[in-house]
Parts: sequence; structure tokens; C-alpha cells
Amino acid sequence: MIKRSSKLFVDNLLKNNPNWNILDIGCGYSADKNANVICDIQDLSNFYKDKKFIKLINAKLPFKDKEFDFVIASHVLEHVEDLNSFIKELERVALRGYIELPTKLEDNLVFENKKEHLWQVVFDDVKNELIFSKRIQHLEPLITVSTAKQILKYFRQSLVLELIWEKSIEYKFIETDKNIDFKISRMSLLRKFISKLIRNILR
Repeated sequence: MIKRSSKLFVDNLLKNNPNWNILDIGCGYSADKNANVICDIQDLSNFYKDKKFIKLINAKLPFKDKEFDFVIASHVLEHVEDLNSFIKELERVALRGYIELPTKLEDNLVFENKKEHLWQVVFDDVKNELIFSKRIQHLEPLITVSTAKQILKYFRQSLVLELIWEKSIEYKFIETDKNIDFKISRMSLLRKFISKLIRNILR
């Protein structure tokens, strides 16, 4: 089962279970401090000298069934082409885990996401399942990744999905609505902002 949680809850959970074998997959240079095994498609062995580093060669994770007590996949799923296989692999190698994903809002706001992300994601709180669809750009990007990280501490719930799962990850795919052709442009937002500013000044 998968459900909403928080990074703070997960941090406390991992801190209170120091004997757990914890995998962080696809983390780049920002692995969770509680993880003792790191797996990434880049060779980051020199960066993670104090942890066990495994380079990911193919889609199948190089680990035994249920080798880990906990697996972290933060901002990974939106990049993965074969989601079915990847999610099955997460369920295979770990008993439970944490998944963090950008909301559709954050995904649309950040410049870099336009080229790098394959999927947009929402979470159904009634059925407790992830819903994936092919990514669509609803508005022109406004901020960089570094700026997004700065504002994350103020708007985290609006920008990030924080999910914890145990035993299984419920998810489905839906078709992207191809009839959506309206895109909010930066210029239209700027015009509305200036118009509002002028009206306030003239009052």
C-alpha cells in the first residue's frame, strides 16, 4: 500500500531504525544521509567513499529479493521510461520505501523539467494510488532548479508529492488529454501583473 507521508516522518523513521539496510537509488549527489547503499547510473563511487556504491548497468537492480528494509527513490520515477519494470524492481528489492515526485505545478514551473521529465504525476487520496500520464507543458517555465530548491521550504506541499509504501506500490496510467491546447505564457502573466499594479497605483 502507498499513501501520503512526509520527508520529516521518513527521516524520523529511519533515524529510529539504525539497523535497517537502506538503499537510495538515482539520487545523484544528494543521497539521503541514512542510506548505507547508493545506486545510480553515474559512477559516483569517489563521491560516496563512506558508503557502498553500486553503478546501475541495466534496468534490473543488482540486488537480491528483499535485500533492503527501505528504499528511497526521490525525483526518479518521472525520468524512467519503463515505469512498470522499475516499480516492480523497487517492490522486489525492498520491504518498504519512500517516493518523492514533483507535483504537476512544480513540473511545469521549472525550466529543466521540460526536457528531462517523461511523466506528470498526481496522487489519488481516495484509492491511494499514483496516476501517471505523459507529460504536457501547461505553462511556460518560470524558474530554474536552484530557485525551486530555495522556495521549496515555503511551498513544499504545493511542489512535491511525498509518499511512503509498504509491500506494494499501487499505480496506473491514464491518457494525456490531447485536447488541451491552452498554455499560460510568461508574457500574459507579466501583462496581468503590470495591469494589476497600475490599477493599484491609480486608486
